[in-house]
Amino acid sequence: MDSPANLTRRRLLGALAAAALLGPALGLARQSGPATRSIPSSGEALPLVGLGSWITFNVGNDRAARDASAEVMRNFFRAGGRLIDSSPMYGSAQEVIGYGLAKLGHPAQLFAADKVWIADGAAGRAQMETSRQRWGIPRFDLLQVHNLVSWQAHLPTLLAMKAAGQLRYVGITTSHGHRHAEMARIMASQPLDFVQLTYNLVDREAEQRLLPLAREHGIAVIVNRPFQRGELLRRLDRHPLPAWAGEIDCTSWAQFALKFVISHPHVTCAIPATTRVDHVLENLGSASGRLPDQAMRSRMAAFVAQL
Repeated sequence: MDSPANLTRRRLLGALAAAALLGPALGLARQSGPATRSIPSSGEALPLVGLGSWITFNVGNDRAARDASAEVMRNFFRAGGRLIDSSPMYGSAQEVIGYGLAKLGHPAQLFAADKVWIADGAAGRAQMETSRQRWGIPRFDLLQVHNLVSWQAHLPTLLAMKAAGQLRYVGITTSHGHRHAEMARIMASQPLDFVQLTYNLVDREAEQRLLPLAREHGIAVIVNRPFQRGELLRRLDRHPLPAWAGEIDCTSWAQFALKFVISHPHVTCAIPATTRVDHVLENLGSASGRLPDQAMRSRMAAFVAQL
């Protein structure tokens, strides 16, 4: 019986093999690109679907796994993607992103988003510099205070870095569905460009206060855990996709779930993570074709709730 490590490696090698077969064809068949939404503080357009790196890019020094991650990134960029998100919390993910960017020749369209995640406010700058070196980039586009850890110390540092031209945007995050009240207070009182939060078909608390507050204060929203770390898709995959999903150009449950998230008018970008080329293309495909209106969004949420 294979060990978990061998199974993981097999999946990664399979993803790399698929990328080798699909990559050239995808380069020739590239569509016009995913739909975008503007960052309120600048007007810059971002594709509605980005790329997360938690767990999926934490592959250490395994060369085959790093190459598989690089192929995910290659096809992400080819299909029109821009925003890649990481954190010092994510093990080797930053180094793996840096490896992929170097292998791909540092694509100009990259929107680099990372975080500061350390209790000691005085150590924040050093951690962010280490992160930048791991990515191998001149500067980050966006730096965020991860899960609000020592945000009172880090946020002034980030704002000073932005003023000095050392980064372009400043944000805060929460990834557990907790501390929403504190996040709301920060959003209402601090000059943020971005917030990152959890939102999906079944975790919808953000609709009540945080998403309207982002609209009110002109703050872009990045959505993490759109698939509940995969749990939502595992649940949905036990059921057939409803025929009416074709009305919004859905071909899979993943697109169904993502279209629900990115169709919310106050969401700027969702960041699903994956190790597979076919999945990253499927995810980006969610930002093409028709998106649900409010009536369809209500229908989608009600349908999933009764499964």
